[in-house]
Amino acid sequence: MNYGVAFRNKFRSTYGLVILLAPLLFGARVCAQDAPASAPTAVTPQTPGGTSRANTSPSQTPGTNTTDTKSEVSMQDTGPTFKLRVNLVQVRVVVRDGKGNPVRDLRRQDFLLYDQGKLQTISTFGVETPESRRQKAEAVAKTQEGNTEQLSAAKLALPDRFVALVFDDIHLSLDDANFIRVSARGFIGGMAPNDRVAIFSTSGQMSQEFTSDKPALEAALLKVMPRPTAGNSGLDCPEMTYYMADQIINKNNQQVFAIAVQEALQCLSNVNGNTSLAAGAVQSAAYRAIAMGDNESEYTYRHLEEILRRLAAMPGERVLLLASPGFILTTQQLDEMGIIDRANRSNIVINTLDARGLYTPDLMGDISQPNQDLAMTSGFKASFRLAAQLEQQNVLMDFAAGTGGTFFHNSNDLQGGLKRAGEAPEVAYVLGFSPQNQKMDGKYHTIKVTFAEKQKYSIQARRGYYAPKKVDDPQEQARAEIQEAVFSQDEIHELPLDLQTQYFKTNETGAKLSVVSRLELKGMHFRKADGRNLDNLTLATAIFDENGNFVVGGEKILQMRLLDSSYEKLSRTGLTVKSSFDVKPGKYLVRQVVRDSEGAQMAARNGAVDIPF
Repeated sequence: MNYGVAFRNKFRSTYGLVILLAPLLFGARVCAQDAPASAPTAVTPQTPGGTSRANTSPSQTPGTNTTDTKSEVSMQDTGPTFKLRVNLVQVRVVVRDGKGNPVRDLRRQDFLLYDQGKLQTISTFGVETPESRRQKAEAVAKTQEGNTEQLSAAKLALPDRFVALVFDDIHLSLDDANFIRVSARGFIGGMAPNDRVAIFSTSGQMSQEFTSDKPALEAALLKVMPRPTAGNSGLDCPEMTYYMADQIINKNNQQVFAIAVQEALQCLSNVNGNTSLAAGAVQSAAYRAIAMGDNESEYTYRHLEEILRRLAAMPGERVLLLASPGFILTTQQLDEMGIIDRANRSNIVINTLDARGLYTPDLMGDISQPNQDLAMTSGFKASFRLAAQLEQQNVLMDFAAGTGGTFFHNSNDLQGGLKRAGEAPEVAYVLGFSPQNQKMDGKYHTIKVTFAEKQKYSIQARRGYYAPKKVDDPQEQARAEIQEAVFSQDEIHELPLDLQTQYFKTNETGAKLSVVSRLELKGMHFRKADGRNLDNLTLATAIFDENGNFVVGGEKILQMRLLDSSYEKLSRTGLTVKSSFDVKPGKYLVRQVVRDSEGAQMAARNGAVDIPF
């Protein structure tokens, strides 16, 4: 299905409303919505007496782009020319002491931040704590008109954090699957009200979409079990593991090859002691094992890519938590880097947990795949299993390190590991900087965060970001900036913006949701020309349901050509914009982003509404 065409057809309006959110939602699952968005109301600058003055001339008709030259505020179907803004890069930093406890009370001057090895100025600094998140939720709840104490942040419990809990059922053993399934129940039970968790698997055979419904998530956990796409029964002769095959085919390890040949001579009756025949059997077994192992890794990578695409469409902080025993990379390092690259482009942190817990050399093999080692080769085979177990964790380490995540391993406290890897940290510092002399080349930039003075603390932070890519069309660049802001929940205050949500029931199954925005002109950079004050505003609104699924949205482009008298009035009273949407009863998160063309400044605010059934 072409989601871009579907969105445009669904929300296209003949009243000057331009819907540009569809391209921003590529790859997102569309939440069913029967009623289309309603027509926007007129933009109404407020006069000192409290009355409204229409902004479009009487000669302007719906469905056209014509604008009377005397009109001072109008809506257009085509975007204005935008200036590019200085890119702000935000880095979330978690600091822990030697015991793994979060470190509090750090200040801006305690950190140094490097971009491509060059020291940067930390222009913005924030601290996230449970208290700050609670205050943010309360502020969002208060945007609903007529909000009372009964309509609290706790009642709304709209999402601001999405965790995709991914079980690597392709590589999990039976013992590991049972252990991690029990441990994950504790993690589900400790979910915060504003968390949304989804459960996926690398085989693609089980999933539970993002929800706060704990019973539904616990029911999905019961479906976690090993689902290898192929495997060695343990009774093959000669036994050939993925690790051994990699050593023989890709690394030309003659010791592993010799051990396998020796085993083949003992267990294959048709070789009759012929070393050449045994060597041929080993080569054939190795090629089969490498093909099956690579196929399992390919399945894992492709489903991780699908999960990352799904997670990238959620509005807020996004974490992928991978519970896996790890797997051997062989020749597929490029696929591993592709996963890291996709996560970094979408600002997704990958936290990993070694599902094997605190393990020792597995001398007897998994209970579901017992080994058939010969007495003369058992010692060597045990060393191969140990080497494979150590090598398996490298991919988990790389995923976490490459995205600024946490790698939890060598511990049987898997429930504690899931809690640490999946829950929001008690304290996080948000460092913002505008890269100096940044080239618009779209390339990956490495980031390093250190302490200004030597400390015995560990730092967890993203390792890099992608610079914006220079485009010939400034409007495309502006849309990209708006897209990134819409699917974040970070508030931006470069422009003064307040919003309020209102609703009224149209019938038992429908409601009209209005978003009223008030902008102050004093923070905007107008350009003076021909006796008028010129600036253009793009105002994008997105409505998400209580589980973070996009429901409806729209974008308005306001062209302001204000006379000095109107500019002075609006500087005192502000500019009010009202947009209305047809929705069903339910809880909704409202995300609004405003961008001006002259100053290339932005504002982003969150709102909420609870429409009872």
